[in-house]
Amino acid sequence: MLKIFNTLTRKKEIFKSIKKKKVSMYVCGVTVYDFCHIGHARTFLFFDIVYRYLNNIGYYVKYIRNITDIDDKIIEKSKLKQLSIKKFTEIIINKMNLDFYSLNLKKPTLEPRATDHILDIIQIIDFLLKNNFAYILNNGDIFFSIKNYKRYGELYKKNNNKKFFFKQENDFVLWKKSKKEENFWDSPWGNGRPGWHIECSAINQKYFKNTIDIHGGGNDLIFPHHENERAQSECFKNINFVNYWLHTGMIIFKNEKMSKSIGNTFLIKDLIMYFHSDSIRYYFLSTNYRHPIYYNIKNLKNSEKIVKKFYFCLNIFKKINTNVCLKNSSYFYLFKKSMNNNFNTPVALSILLKLSKKIIFYYEKKNFKKSKYLSETLLYLGRILGFFSKKFNSFKFNKKNETKLNEKIKKIINKRNKARKLKLWNKSDLLRNELLKLGVNIKDKKIL
Repeated sequence: MLKIFNTLTRKKEIFKSIKKKKVSMYVCGVTVYDFCHIGHARTFLFFDIVYRYLNNIGYYVKYIRNITDIDDKIIEKSKLKQLSIKKFTEIIINKMNLDFYSLNLKKPTLEPRATDHILDIIQIIDFLLKNNFAYILNNGDIFFSIKNYKRYGELYKKNNNKKFFFKQENDFVLWKKSKKEENFWDSPWGNGRPGWHIECSAINQKYFKNTIDIHGGGNDLIFPHHENERAQSECFKNINFVNYWLHTGMIIFKNEKMSKSIGNTFLIKDLIMYFHSDSIRYYFLSTNYRHPIYYNIKNLKNSEKIVKKFYFCLNIFKKINTNVCLKNSSYFYLFKKSMNNNFNTPVALSILLKLSKKIIFYYEKKNFKKSKYLSETLLYLGRILGFFSKKFNSFKFNKKNETKLNEKIKKIINKRNKARKLKLWNKSDLLRNELLKLGVNIKDKKIL
């Protein structure tokens, strides 16, 4: 019996889908103004596991992950690049798809873009205006009024203080009147473009119509994004918007939340150059999805050693059965028990590790039949978690990764030494941070 921790109720609940053996799942996707970072990797790897596991236990999952392809940052970046918004976002979306492919993420059922749903957005805003849930400012912007939605703040629960929420400054934008030379769409209220939160409500309404089983994202989205999305959606339909809210924890680097805004992010495209995608997957799944992860290159290297061990166990036999029957397997029972306990991937991974040790033990004892059966079990359970993808031609590991990493470290050290000699201290500090991201902590000697 699957139990899920629901952010709204702050407790684990038995999962019951609205429709028998069918699940509706929506995850807030990427705002495509820059390359994807490892915070994205953490969130979307987790929901990839949710998607895979629900499929494995017999559910058909309609999984929607939106793409935000219009907002202030996108407009700014496209101007800097001297590209149209459409061309700029297309480039970033292609890069995003490459990143997600390299991490072996399953494609969602649908990946709708905000700009393809302007009419749906206008329909909701029109209803909210007519029913006094929204109002128009003198400058033409349209805002949602939170005072008329009495459940506002339930998801975030900031000190359980209603006064914190029910202030006019917490009202949020639904539609922005366009400035000169900005992209715009026609609406009953003049030329403009949608606010951020409204796109998710419109996309959910378009493809799911009513209550959704699962809605998720990073826990930085709980407030204001998910709180606002819930408010406008429930005012529009007058029904419960979502049954189970799931949120992943943040990545911490040098005691700070990893964030593009403070410039301490590490990009997926860089990480995948030095580590196998299964090593990255293992690293993120080895911490409970709700807890923060303290980014540490040493832990990534340890994950890589474990994954190499898995591949060794699968590679000692020329051919292993990919359709092994596990009905009476204690490993399968323990694996399923851990995953049914709110997707407890750290425990699930510990079962794979035990399996790998037993495979080697029986192989060395020349009990090849037992060793091979356990290899088949490892392959089957690993694939539920997205390891050992069919896209890899063999189980051989890319040994060039470590060499590439060492070469990059040497280049950064050389650049930093030159910067220090020229007393370019700001540049030197930036390069030190780059080295720290790669697990290298330098102790400087005084420059004479």
